[in-house]
Amino acid sequence: MKEFIEFIAKHLVDNPEAVNVEEMSTEDAIKFRLTVADNETGKVIGKEGKTAKAMRTLLTAIAAKNGKKALLEIPDKNRKE
Repeated sequence: MKEFIEFIAKHLVDNPEAVNVEEMSTEDAIKFRLTVADNETGKVIGKEGKTAKAMRTLLTAIAAKNGKKALLEIPDKNRKE
C-alpha cells in the first residue's frame, strides 16, 4: 500500500524526489502520512480535496481486501489555521 501511495504522488508532483510516505501500524489499522515539497501539497490534495479523496477511496479498498482499515494524512504546512 505504501508503494501505491508513492506511485500516485510521484506522478502528480514536479519534484518526485521530495515524496515521502511514512507508515504507522496498529492491530486493525494502518496510517500513512504523505509529505511532498511545501509548494506542491496542493497538487496531491487537488481542487476541493478531490484528488486526496480519490486516493483515500482506493487505499480503503485495498486495505479492506486485507481486512484492515487505512488512513491517509497529508499535512499542509502552508495552511493557516
